[in-house]
Amino acid sequence: MKAHILGFPRMGRNRELKQAVERFQRGKIDAAALQACAAELKQNHWQTQADAGLSLLTCGDFSFYDHILDTLCLLGLVPERFQNEDRVVDLTTYFHMARGDRERNIAAMEMTKWFDTNYHYLVPELPDQPRFRIDSSGLYRDIEQIQAMGCQAKVVLPGPVSLVLLAKPMSAQLRRRWFDALVEAYQTLLRRLGRQAAWIQLDEPVAVLDLDEDIRREAHGVWRRLAGTAAPARLLFAAYFAPYGDNLDLVCDSGFDAVHLDLQRGRDDLDALLARLPSTTTLSLGLVDGRNIWKTDLVAARRCYQAVAARLGPTRVAAATSCSLLHVPVDLASETRLSAHLRDGMAFAVQKCVETALIAAPESPTLEAALADNQAALARFRESALAARPQVRQRLANVTETELTRSSPYARRRRAQAAWLKLPLLPTTTIGSFPQTTAIRAKRRQFKRGEMNEQAYRQFLKDEIRHVIERQEALGLDVLVHGEAERNDMVEYFGEQLEGFCFTENGWVQSYGSRCVKPPIIYGDIQRAKPMTVDWITYAQSLTEKPVKAMLTGPVTLLCWSFVREDVPRAMVCRQLALAVRDEVADLEQAGVRLIQIDEAALREGLPLRKADQNHYLSWAVDAFRLASAGVADATQIHTHMCYSAFNEIIEWIARLDADVVSIECSRSGMTLLDAFESYAYPNEVGPGVYDIHSPRLPRLDEMVRLLQKALQYLPAERLWVNPDCGLKTRRWEECEPALAVMVQAARQLRLHLSAQTVG
Repeated sequence: MKAHILGFPRMGRNRELKQAVERFQRGKIDAAALQACAAELKQNHWQTQADAGLSLLTCGDFSFYDHILDTLCLLGLVPERFQNEDRVVDLTTYFHMARGDRERNIAAMEMTKWFDTNYHYLVPELPDQPRFRIDSSGLYRDIEQIQAMGCQAKVVLPGPVSLVLLAKPMSAQLRRRWFDALVEAYQTLLRRLGRQAAWIQLDEPVAVLDLDEDIRREAHGVWRRLAGTAAPARLLFAAYFAPYGDNLDLVCDSGFDAVHLDLQRGRDDLDALLARLPSTTTLSLGLVDGRNIWKTDLVAARRCYQAVAARLGPTRVAAATSCSLLHVPVDLASETRLSAHLRDGMAFAVQKCVETALIAAPESPTLEAALADNQAALARFRESALAARPQVRQRLANVTETELTRSSPYARRRRAQAAWLKLPLLPTTTIGSFPQTTAIRAKRRQFKRGEMNEQAYRQFLKDEIRHVIERQEALGLDVLVHGEAERNDMVEYFGEQLEGFCFTENGWVQSYGSRCVKPPIIYGDIQRAKPMTVDWITYAQSLTEKPVKAMLTGPVTLLCWSFVREDVPRAMVCRQLALAVRDEVADLEQAGVRLIQIDEAALREGLPLRKADQNHYLSWAVDAFRLASAGVADATQIHTHMCYSAFNEIIEWIARLDADVVSIECSRSGMTLLDAFESYAYPNEVGPGVYDIHSPRLPRLDEMVRLLQKALQYLPAERLWVNPDCGLKTRRWEECEPALAVMVQAARQLRLHLSAQTVG
């Protein structure tokens, strides 16, 4: 093992997998065609790694939807409601687990964020009695294809400890039962794969979390029992995203043949790891950042690599990416419009494979030339790319606590807002976006290609807004939105109008399933040049007597869902974003818009994985939201939205946001996120999502009523809103319109029930 990556992006340079998966889901292609697309992509990915000079080619990292879902299917751990008669896990069953079964009205598995990233994984549902049906034939084929290329294969598998700890909560007794059962299942799997693969990478990212002593002891036992079972293949222990910290001894004593260290997030572990690493264990150094798009300083990285090699010996060190390259775009060569000086500072997945190989490469004239090119490019980038704006930094320096605080407490604001809103009990609304139809996407492409003039495009968008308003009025929603037809993405749209951002043409990154996002790149100080949303929102309000809610993306989400500059602290970048959003809020209010939603879907995502670091982050993140939102009058109602936010873990900090209304994802978890309200008297209004927008399944009326009744056990009706889990951008009208009709009916049914109780 000299140089390897922990994983490669799945979607393809031109999102070929996304297109194939969605065509399969619509019945346009069959399973064989989808598998053929996957086979071609995997072959391309392996060839990319081989061409870069990596010593191991990684397999097992490819997925049609999610790698945790793949592992469950590999082990035969399919929830009973999805099982077919012969218990075979075919592609139909696989996608039913991920998206739900509309025909049989079966809800999808719960989905949440993968640690502190914007990637989503399927939460394992582990029953009381473990039962396995292992099918590793797909991995065998991958290994054979890599060997046919004349290369060595490394298989990636999520580890058993992470599989259990990331699953739906279970008792300590059941956890121990699953650990024991999974050890036996993994031993079987590792023995099978070990006969063919050179290495097996067991991903145990929970090893960077705060673990209690019982779990630490049990995890250590699991790892010790797995050590050596893959022979003749060697076993690599991999974790990432944070330091090992107090779990370092467990990892060093795992008995694995190699240990991986994320040097981007866990550099503080290096000296301790070098001191404690057993004399026969290899150290994989995560020197290339797998989560950002900036070029690696190869001279500095090689210096670190060589220092470790000098201490451990050259055969006991490997160069690697910090984590899987799943979190970065595929290929910088696809970007033809970025300015040359910005490209000088960037590397995407293909380029990061080359960087990783160069760090471990032997001295040669070719290497010397590559290092010289790397240093020259970085010098050009650093000299010209990072745009500083003194006026932005001076404004930040002048911010006071007063600007972070609403002028009145919530109770007084609520009376002022109720006086003009005049909403019924359990008011209904949506999170903001409506379907981005084929027609909308086609017109946007035409406009960007210059095939449609601005006047015609704006008129098309106005017609779409009118259409969305009319549909919402027909449904009977109480608070309307304009539908966001003009927006390509909730972050990119704003970034395009803010100074300090740049954009890619094809820099797509997987978020969940076939859903991809194209994160903007923050390279300089940020400021807003002009209003970004005012015209569209005021036009929408002119079409209806009902209140229309303005939609903005909050500063923390703009930060977390962008690739961020590395020369200044993230907190400073976030406050710059907050000032830009604050200016937009002020312009909306001045234009007569008094209902404004500032989405902070990524607030929980940005939370450091170690508890000791969390309060510092939450303090500056919450202050950024308050800076963006607190400058309005009492009668202006501020909403925010958080999806997959582990709401109950940070409830006190969410209360400090002091948003008048917060909407959250709740349906897949069955309102369990509201358990926080049993111990914390949340003071403001809440809209727990009552149906899952990530599934095409139409929820039943009784389901929504039951979820609302459960919510009413935690919150008084006068502080409860009714809304979906998230925006409807990815759904079709024929899916979301019936669901919204049921949602409105559920709210009305409960209103009648509550009124009858009051009269009684």
